[in-house]
Amino acid sequence: MFNTLLIANRGEIACRVAATARRMGLRTVAVYSDADARARHVAACDTAVHIGGSEPRASYLRADAILEAARQTGAQAIHPGYGFLSENEDFAEACAAAGIVFVGPPNSAIAAMGSKSAAKTLMEKAGVPLVPGYHGDNQEPAFLQEQADEIGYPVLIKASAGGGGKGMRIVESTGQFAEALASCKREAASSFGDDKVLIERYLQKPRHIEIQVFADTHGNCVYLFERDCSVQRRHQKVVEEAPAPGMTEERRSAMGEAAVAAARAVSYVGAGTVEFIVEPDGRFYFMEMNTRLQVEHPVTEMITGHDLVEWQLRVAAGQPLPVSQQDLTITGHAIEARIYAENPDNGFLPSIGTLGTLRFPPHVEFTDGDIRVDGGVKAGDTITPFYDPMIAKLIVRGSDRVQALARMARVLGEIRCVGVQTNIAFLKRLIEDQAFAQADLDTGLIERRHDALFPPAAPASEDVLALAVAALLARQGMASSDTPRAQAPADPWSLPDGWRVSGDYAQAFGLIEDSTHHEITIEHVGQRWTLMVNNQALAFDWTVTGAADNDMKVRVRLDGHDAMATVIIADGRAHVFAAGGIKTLQIHDAVAHADDESSAHDGGLTAPMPGKIISLTVKAGDKVSRGDALLVMEAMKMEHTITAPADGTVEEVFFDVGDQVTDGAELISISQ
Repeated sequence: MFNTLLIANRGEIACRVAATARRMGLRTVAVYSDADARARHVAACDTAVHIGGSEPRASYLRADAILEAARQTGAQAIHPGYGFLSENEDFAEACAAAGIVFVGPPNSAIAAMGSKSAAKTLMEKAGVPLVPGYHGDNQEPAFLQEQADEIGYPVLIKASAGGGGKGMRIVESTGQFAEALASCKREAASSFGDDKVLIERYLQKPRHIEIQVFADTHGNCVYLFERDCSVQRRHQKVVEEAPAPGMTEERRSAMGEAAVAAARAVSYVGAGTVEFIVEPDGRFYFMEMNTRLQVEHPVTEMITGHDLVEWQLRVAAGQPLPVSQQDLTITGHAIEARIYAENPDNGFLPSIGTLGTLRFPPHVEFTDGDIRVDGGVKAGDTITPFYDPMIAKLIVRGSDRVQALARMARVLGEIRCVGVQTNIAFLKRLIEDQAFAQADLDTGLIERRHDALFPPAAPASEDVLALAVAALLARQGMASSDTPRAQAPADPWSLPDGWRVSGDYAQAFGLIEDSTHHEITIEHVGQRWTLMVNNQALAFDWTVTGAADNDMKVRVRLDGHDAMATVIIADGRAHVFAAGGIKTLQIHDAVAHADDESSAHDGGLTAPMPGKIISLTVKAGDKVSRGDALLVMEAMKMEHTITAPADGTVEEVFFDVGDQVTDGAELISISQ
């Protein structure tokens, strides 16, 4: 076994690998970019080496810099994690040439499976079933259009060298094909340096089920059962679980054996995942093989009891697999939810900012437990536009799926995250959704259940408004509506209890929720507090603890019924965490907001996030209709199309192709 391991990655996967390596007694080396100088993965390792600028191509994609870091630190092995260089055959070959162990498959296996079209040819020869489609080398647009027309719509265009949902488009009709192909090729070239695509029949209501395989250098190869990864947005996984609901032993065996056949066909070594698309009747087809550890590997660890990173390191050191196929069993049910800094209500666009608060209920990290959190950021860290906006992976285990679902819903409701928008509330709705709970799963579930998963925002209840007001009162020094005067200082002027010479007291609060402005007034007359909201006068009592840290436990009583919440005051907002959900209310300052209306841009389109302009389709003077594509931005390795909100005329375009823009920058002015 080597004694020094360099981890050529960042974020939660770098922390995950470091945790197992430390437990095994290995010395670890982190690499980091400018943006990650104080990142959690740097602190998780024994030493760290700076390798370049913030953008991946200037750091984490620089094979030369990583190999030099290994040489400087005496690392005998490199673990690539996932993404970046993990499936780069040239990097694997360069490691071998430098005498460094690459913790992954041989470069020949990466090459064989790296091209989706070539991999499908191999799988066809190995007897693994394939979806009808075209996987050849002819990339002429007219020829590809002919192939799509022959396959029959809808079809799926996929980047041949792609993954993670990038370079992928669903085409519903022949008239949409040319534009979708151009966009797909552009995104594929940007993300993978290769614009080659393949075309397949798009299956209706399919499930996405993958098999975890593992092989060693002694000829052993096993499958560690399946994971259901059907729930996706923008072709990227959101929730994964193991085992797959409804899986029969016969189908599990058939899929497992097909996955092992796929691995053996390329002389595979190490951890790999064979992904299948499965029709409702149980027929399954090979999609691709990921020649690395998957993001969702923890659910397999939870149901098998095996540490897959440890297996990777031992196999890379030449050791045999620790168990045979007949030794592997399934215990319980595990579910993983990916927590992202993103806005589900705005197309899941990433959210950039600083995590002012990030707190999970009691859990374990990077190891076996009923509640596990694998994270790569902490409170105070910034989600930047340079990398994937994942905050953490939440993994739970239950004795069965019902218990696992209940545990996941509870934990999601107990997470406290402030500073960026997140998908936490969306994940909770998804876990509690009737279709998901009944395992009515397919890759279109989120779209199919759109109305249930994206309900209209309910206005803040009287309880929520009262909880926010109580927190604001606590910040002023009134932590309770019942301050015992006998225990207070002798000076009545120092008492924060609302007492006035007249005996009466009133204060107004303004709380803004989207476009709704809530006016709330509290009054103290005699020994009674009253809260005036929505034209109602309610008896009001409150108790608050933790006000000094702006992270408060609040209990209120309105007309005899109680409500409780955690309230976090930050950046001029009150974040009310109650009943498993969150309401964010802007604290209105009448003076500060007096001239808001005069500064609004009329007819302007702004950037939803930091990014780069990669395509412009309009110029000043052009007439546009509602929904027309105006420009395309690239951010976090994904394309985002900005469309016209209404009919009008383009007055001015403020940026050119290639320009970097900041979040909120005005892009185009349109007159109506």
